[in-house]
Amino acid sequence: MNIIVAADKNWAIGENGKLLVSIPSDMKFFRQMTEHKVVVLGRKTLATFPNGLPLVNRKNIILTRNPEMKVKGATIVHSVEEALEELAGYEDEDIFIIGGGHIYEEFLPYCKVAHVTKIDHAYQADTFFPNLDETGEWEITADSDEQTYFDLEYAFLKYERKGEAKPRIRK
Repeated sequence: MNIIVAADKNWAIGENGKLLVSIPSDMKFFRQMTEHKVVVLGRKTLATFPNGLPLVNRKNIILTRNPEMKVKGATIVHSVEEALEELAGYEDEDIFIIGGGHIYEEFLPYCKVAHVTKIDHAYQADTFFPNLDETGEWEITADSDEQTYFDLEYAFLKYERKGEAKPRIRK
C-alpha cells in the first residue's frame, strides 16, 4: 500500500482540520497518483473536500466510528480491520492512504511506499505525520529537483520501507 502526504520540515500536516498550504503542483501530483485508484481516508478528511463529497474517479473508503454515516459514492468502514477486508481484492500499488493524521498512523505499518511532498518551512500545526527519517525503517529512493511556489521550496520524495510491511488480508 501507499501513503501520500504533504508535510512541512517538522512533519506537520495540518492545523484545525485544514491543510497547512495548498500548492498547485502538489495537488496535481496527488491527483495523478490517486486517480482511478483506491483511497482510504477518515471522516474529517472527507469533510475538507469540496462540498464534503468523495473524490471523483477513485474508489473512496471512509473510516469512521459513526455507525449512521452514509456517503453516496463511497464505502464506509468502521475499523482498520474492516478497511483491510475491503482492500483485500486490490493490489498494493492501487491503494493510497490519504489522511488524516490518525488514519496515517493506523495504516503506516501496512504501507511499503510513502510519497511525501516535503515543504521546507515550519508551520503552526496541531497534526503531524510520523517522521520517516527517524524511524530507521524507511529510506528515500527518489527525490525530485527542488521546486518553488512563490517563496516556498519543496520536493517530491519517495520513501520505501526497508523491510516488509505488516501483511494484510488478501482474497
